[in-house]
Amino acid sequence: MPRRREVPKRDILPDPKYSNVEVAKFVNVLMTRGKKSIAEHIVYDAFDIIKAKSAKDPLEVFSQAVQNVKPMVEVKSRRVGGANYQVPVEVRPVRRAALSMRWIREAAQKRGEKSMDARLAGELTEAAESRGGAMKKRDEVHRMAEANKAFAHYRF
Repeated sequence: MPRRREVPKRDILPDPKYSNVEVAKFVNVLMTRGKKSIAEHIVYDAFDIIKAKSAKDPLEVFSQAVQNVKPMVEVKSRRVGGANYQVPVEVRPVRRAALSMRWIREAAQKRGEKSMDARLAGELTEAAESRGGAMKKRDEVHRMAEANKAFAHYRF
């Protein structure tokens, strides 16, 4: 964290196939060890599987899935007088999108299909229909925030 000035956000170029910035961001979230071409292949193959199975536009399925998984509130730990409280706070829009993409990736990795593209396709279609592991995670976070609503006055 710099002391002097705020670091500007870098612009992300849209992905080459769909010209969509959100898809490019998801490719970056999926990428491990700098292997972007492999991450792109996984995402595009997952989109092809979605198109073959459901005959829906994969971009619409993807954007609906990300939209459904976005959390509205989360809990942050706050220390007040020697005790730690889980304080519910609203999530900023940029973090909202980042969390939803991360949760979709993690839920896809835990699935049982053979290849990552099949897992991702399954998770995206389920998230678009408001079910699956990523939606479970979002509901869990919302439940935590609801349970700790009494500590909302400690918000900072």
